[in-house]
Amino acid sequence: MTLKDRPQSPASDVIALLLETDTLDDFLQALAGRALELAPRADGCGVTLERQGRPVTVSSAGASATKLDEAQYGQDDGPCLQAMRTGLIVSVPDTLRESRWGEYPAYAAACGARSSLSLPIAPHTHSAGALNLYAPVPRAFAETDLEPLKLLAAQATGAIALAQRLADAQEFATDLQAALQSRAVIDQAMGVIMGQQRCTAQKAFEVLRAASQHRNIKLRDLCAELVASITGEPPGSSDELHPRS
Repeated sequence: MTLKDRPQSPASDVIALLLETDTLDDFLQALAGRALELAPRADGCGVTLERQGRPVTVSSAGASATKLDEAQYGQDDGPCLQAMRTGLIVSVPDTLRESRWGEYPAYAAACGARSSLSLPIAPHTHSAGALNLYAPVPRAFAETDLEPLKLLAAQATGAIALAQRLADAQEFATDLQAALQSRAVIDQAMGVIMGQQRCTAQKAFEVLRAASQHRNIKLRDLCAELVASITGEPPGSSDELHPRS
């Protein structure tokens, strides 16, 4: 039985999405897809999140969402930005009869979006955003049960924060592994210098640093060259240098 086949609450939906996706991007894509399932008259959904002070569509489902979101970003105004900035649900019953947001409603209608619904995600935080649904008919959300969508957006707030932490942790682990490998190469090169010049580790490091500055190359690259010139092959990784017992 797939996620779509089994009845779930929005809260368990979000937990299932987190468990069944491997990356933050996959989770956000699945979130957009689930929102479309809860609003059957919609044909597009975009997830907007604020990144470095700017709104970005981080995932979308359906053909219409991305260009409609980006049109709002371009004029720095629109229903999805209003939902993100105010923390309130913003409904557009009919884009042909809408007078808010300048030229955007006419553009949305020309693109085939006659109504929309934007629900806030993580309001009033550094990662605020919105869940944006678009439909090709007017008043598409008038009879939609909004409670499941509200709960989905509310639960997504915590889930996105958790997923972002996991993504950050993975990035940190990758950076740490690279740093350990660089340290291992430097240690190897220091051992070579200490053996050649019969000096202390501190002196060996100073010799390598001076050579790095003189040749204007990174210390790690210099050390890798030195080790390769002695051994005839590239230096090993930190795992090879420090095998697990």
